[in-house]
Amino acid sequence: MARVPSAVVAATGLVGGYGVARWTKKRQLGGVVLAVAGATAAQQWRARAGGKAAGALTAAYVAGFAGSHPLAKKVGAWPSVLGVAGAVALASWAVADRKA
Repeated sequence: MARVPSAVVAATGLVGGYGVARWTKKRQLGGVVLAVAGATAAQQWRARAGGKAAGALTAAYVAGFAGSHPLAKKVGAWPSVLGVAGAVALASWAVADRKA
């Protein structure tokens, strides 16, 4: 089975969570997508880079989610979500996926 990079999982969680919430009009459903992808990415980060790195990347994931809200007021919703997803994906790749 092909290995999915944790950067892809994290970015998909942020973008997918927002997309699901927006298109279904059910924020809770988007939150489920966000949480499942975040938990999956955190498991990958821990396995690939250790507990400290997983903690830092999980904090970045949560901060990206939280930070996208005020940023959206300045640049728009989709640019905000895509920007923070890209930043989290880049951090994830640099810390956990690059060596693989």
